[in-house]
Amino acid sequence: MLYVVLFFTLFSLFLYALLGGADFGAGILELFSSKDHQVSIKKRVYSVMGPVWEANHIWIIILIVILWIAFPGFYNVIIIYLHIPLTLILLGITLRGVAFVFRHYDAVKDKSQLLYDRMFEFSCLVTPIFLGMTYGALISGNIVLLENTPNADFASVYIKPWLQPFPILTGFFFSALCVFLSATFLIGEATEYERRMYIRKAGIATWVVVILGFVTLAVAYFEENKFVLDVLKNYYAIGAVAVSGLLLVPLWKSIRKGKIVWCRFLAGLQVLLILSAAVGAHFPNLIITKTGQISLLDDMAPESTITILGISLIIGGLIILPGLFHLLKSFKMIKILENEEN
Repeated sequence: MLYVVLFFTLFSLFLYALLGGADFGAGILELFSSKDHQVSIKKRVYSVMGPVWEANHIWIIILIVILWIAFPGFYNVIIIYLHIPLTLILLGITLRGVAFVFRHYDAVKDKSQLLYDRMFEFSCLVTPIFLGMTYGALISGNIVLLENTPNADFASVYIKPWLQPFPILTGFFFSALCVFLSATFLIGEATEYERRMYIRKAGIATWVVVILGFVTLAVAYFEENKFVLDVLKNYYAIGAVAVSGLLLVPLWKSIRKGKIVWCRFLAGLQVLLILSAAVGAHFPNLIITKTGQISLLDDMAPESTITILGISLIIGGLIILPGLFHLLKSFKMIKILENEEN
């Protein structure tokens, strides 16, 4: 059952990065657009995200629960040493949800709408940055374990690990990736005029992702980051990144020709390749500290707990996945009918 639990762990991580990332990217698109485009994006975001925006958070909930139950040692390191950025992530998710609801359902139409818009947009920008910074801190080699250095000061233990160039660049890279995903996914939901806008924004986001990815790897290389150096020595990781880069060619052809299904499939495949390169090359040692590595499989839960969790995940998957598919399909059909009526 361990493989079942690991599959759902990585599957949840992938789906949250893909779907949750696209949701965050929509707010960033709105933030960095002109006023005319902001109005258009706001309407499109609500029509697309409105019915299902909360559903995407199920994946990060599943991921957290799995880590907490099955891999408590690994989970404790994340929660203890990175509790500050994680708290900011939770705050950002909460503010984003509050703003998303109130800017559409507030009974009083006044200047508060502008406050809700800015709250939504900035929380969409900041949250993925801190998500990326958290991951960057885990693999940066900057984490100071108190068990090894009991006299370390607060800043060295809880602040400096994630406030370093590599984690910060990782955060901005993930944020740019969210914008790329959002612009690509929204192409299929847009009018002809909006489609040209999203194609242009997807192009800009693509270049930003490529440049930030290169800069992030370069900084990590010159900092002699063990995780990244090991990734660069791994043929599988190099191959995954290379294929991800080559897929930009058919992706852009699909975008320009309006092949919506292929656009989304290729964009999702690129995210899968990037994640597999970042995770697979160093698995299961996914945390790098100043004094060593921490494996996901260290201090695992008892076999009986893993078995029960695996069975529960299988049963839950058989219930949740068809339900989510039906939800997406139902609201997609409703939107098509509404467009035909208009």
